[in-house]
Amino acid sequence: MAVLKVKFTKTKRDKLAQILWILNWVSVVSGIILFSLGLFLKIEIKKRNEVMAKGDINSVPNMLISVGVIACIINFLGGKICYDCSDANKFSRWKLVMLPYIVCTFCFTFCILVGALMCYTMRNELEESLYLGLRDAIKFYKDTDIPGRCFLKKTVDLLQIGFRCCGNNGFRDWFEIQWVSPRYLNMASKEVLDRLKSNVDGKFLVDGVPFSCCNPSSPRPCIQYQLTNNSAHYNYDFLTEELNIWMRGCREALLDYYTGIMRSIGIAALLIWLFELSVLIGVRYLQTAMKNVLLLGDLEGESDGWLLENSFVETAKYNINIIKNLGKANQISTVSGMNDPNINVPNTDCDKTNITTKSIPAAR
Repeated sequence: MAVLKVKFTKTKRDKLAQILWILNWVSVVSGIILFSLGLFLKIEIKKRNEVMAKGDINSVPNMLISVGVIACIINFLGGKICYDCSDANKFSRWKLVMLPYIVCTFCFTFCILVGALMCYTMRNELEESLYLGLRDAIKFYKDTDIPGRCFLKKTVDLLQIGFRCCGNNGFRDWFEIQWVSPRYLNMASKEVLDRLKSNVDGKFLVDGVPFSCCNPSSPRPCIQYQLTNNSAHYNYDFLTEELNIWMRGCREALLDYYTGIMRSIGIAALLIWLFELSVLIGVRYLQTAMKNVLLLGDLEGESDGWLLENSFVETAKYNINIIKNLGKANQISTVSGMNDPNINVPNTDCDKTNITTKSIPAAR
């Protein structure tokens, strides 16, 4: 029994073809939107590529860009097919093409759904990439004279100012690394030498942060150094007073920023998927209705259209049997106990004949 069978008159078939022609052109626009969203996300990721570790974070924008390009091509072809389906004679040219087209379009719409879901499942990969990238960027913050790293100080400073953050997980990350370049340390100072000797690795560690961590909204001048020393500042208590630097880590700030972008893109992709699915359903009804018109031979009469010719269970069994039977042709069974029919067959000697010769009567 057909699934969701609908009866179509000549007028309904023509209207359906015209509506689908318009919707396919709208789908071309939706493909451009998907392409644009993927390109926007790729550019946003590339902007801060210096503070991200290499990984699979570009898989989402690449998926959206690819799906967007395919959407434009498929829906452009779908518009041409639906336009010709308003005429039964023109439909005969597409009769053999429409079913493969519907199958390919179904796979394509599934890819849109996968791309939308990937926007919600990339948070862990993105968080790990940001953690490793920011850790290395902060570690090389002082290397302003080394090629390949000289830009990291500017990158990190602009990042902390723009996103109002400090450090990787927080401002204390700066306490664990030497972020002041040795060229700016006074080696004649006893304080500097004591700090270098007090550290096992010989690093100059201070309880301070770069200027880009300062909060300009704070009424008090920024305290960058000796953040944990109450006696170094007037009317200051490190444990009770709110510091005038950014408290949130840059990893959390960037993660929230990109998560918000991908969540919005995911919603848009889901809406486009629903729209593409509705267009695909309409194309399937048009294909089956036009096919039945040709079978009936009455181009002006009514015809049935459906999503599936048989039930879901019967369709599934039919497709499974097709898959199982693939490649079975010309195969020899190797089941235990069964022999090759060509084995142990006695060979015939073509050189010898067992034909009894008969005597030929002599001519008289």
